[in-house]
This record gives sequence, structure tokens and C-alpha cells, in this order.
Amino acid sequence: MQNLEPAVVIGLFALLILSALLGLLWLSRWLGGYRSQWDKEQPYECGIPPTGDARARVPVRFYIVAVSFLVFDIEAVFLFIWAVAYWELGAKGVVGACIFIAILLLGLIYEWRKGGLAWAPDKIAKDL
Repeated sequence: MQNLEPAVVIGLFALLILSALLGLLWLSRWLGGYRSQWDKEQPYECGIPPTGDARARVPVRFYIVAVSFLVFDIEAVFLFIWAVAYWELGAKGVVGACIFIAILLLGLIYEWRKGGLAWAPDKIAKDL
């Protein structure tokens, strides 16, 4: 096994995993059986018949806030890494972190002015 190329070993491992997966799926299908029933094919099995569409629309604002949260959360990870390596980085590291924070602050101000952080619609936001 030591003379094999890493790609061959990875390929054999993937083949082993795939065969184990297919074997377990086949075994569960063979042992468990499957009987199609109308109520089992429904979205919910709570005894209440479904009404309407199950796919509700979500306003775009939620996605904008979620993406903004991810961006600024990743920024916190970078700042944590900077804080851990603070003593090794010296003055150049401090200047780099300050530039990084300034760019993110400009992005936050831009997003705030564009209304990306507003939860209420514009009509309601003006009344507040």
C-alpha cells in the first residue's frame, strides 16, 4: 500500500464509501419495504389536510441582512486572528488592521445609507 499514488488511494477509498452507501440503501429498501399511501405522500402527516402553497415568499430584506451578518461575522474572525498574532505583527499589523476596519466601516455606512439594515418598509420607516 505504500507504493500507491495518493490519487489511487483516494479513488479506492471513494469507491469503498460509495459501495458501502449503495449497499446500505439497498439493504434498507429490501428489509424495510415500501408501501405508497396517499397520506404518506403529503407534506405533513399531522392529520390536518394541507391548504395553500407550502413555499412562502420571504422578503429580500431578510437575505440582505443575512448576507450582511455573514460579511461582518467573517470580519470578526479576521480581527480575532489579528488579535492572536498582535505581538508578532507589530506596527505594520496595527496599521493593516486599522485600514481593514476603516474599509469595513465605510461599507457599513454605505449599507446603512442605502437602507440595507432597515427592517420596516420605507413608508413605515419615515413615520418613525
